[in-house]
Amino acid sequence: MKTALTIAGSDSSGGAGIQADIKTMCANGVYAMSAITALTAQNTTGVSGILESTPEFLASQMDCIFTDIFPDAVKTGMVSSAPLIRVIADKLRQYRAKNIVVDPVMVSTSGFRLLSEDAVDALKEQLLPLASVLTPNIPEAEVLSGEPIAGPEDMERAARSIGVRYGCAVLCKGGHRVSDADDLLWRSGVCTWFRGRRIDNPNTHGTGCTLSSAIASNLAKGFGLEQAVERAKAYLSGALGAMLDLGAGQGPMDHLHSLSGAFLDGPEERGCGR
Repeated sequence: MKTALTIAGSDSSGGAGIQADIKTMCANGVYAMSAITALTAQNTTGVSGILESTPEFLASQMDCIFTDIFPDAVKTGMVSSAPLIRVIADKLRQYRAKNIVVDPVMVSTSGFRLLSEDAVDALKEQLLPLASVLTPNIPEAEVLSGEPIAGPEDMERAARSIGVRYGCAVLCKGGHRVSDADDLLWRSGVCTWFRGRRIDNPNTHGTGCTLSSAIASNLAKGFGLEQAVERAKAYLSGALGAMLDLGAGQGPMDHLHSLSGAFLDGPEERGCGR
């Protein structure tokens, strides 16, 4: 069985972060492992607390994983401090990790900056050059490229700038402000558009985590990058289209929308307990 590692924070509500990554990886047919960068106390209405891992403990988690079950792909998500970013980069270099998908969580889709300047600098200098593919949203692509993005041509220009600068492929995620659900992949000088349809679902918590984890899962299974992106987008569309509705705020998606089996049904579905 192929394996994948997520390096990210824990979301106690289960909609994003490590929990979304693990569900996504399992649903996409790989064995999921995790190195936790922070614990969060949160639900669908917001975050009430964060407890960050120490650099030493994060390093220990990664040592335990890489020396025993070597991952076929790695996904990194939100890492809130420069020391943790440096630990991740050091360990990925030490173990010569492959198929590294970096979700450069710096700016929320609403434009709110999530990282301090020194953490952003560490991300740019240490982690981004190790990536096989980056998956920035529009605000993050603007920060990384230093250019405003107002339309599809701007997305292509920004993705090219980022890819050349960091020596990797770039998946610039549309939606929210620019290109509906269309994403742009820049790879080795070639731009490929992945068209998507807007799904009218307000419960979109964890979409970025889910997409990057699905890409990592498909890379782990041996798909090429273009196929991995295409399959990941289809999986995400299914998770949104299942229209799961939980919680009082921006709720999670149904990561197990395509899962079937004898252990999923409740007593009513199996004709028992009536």
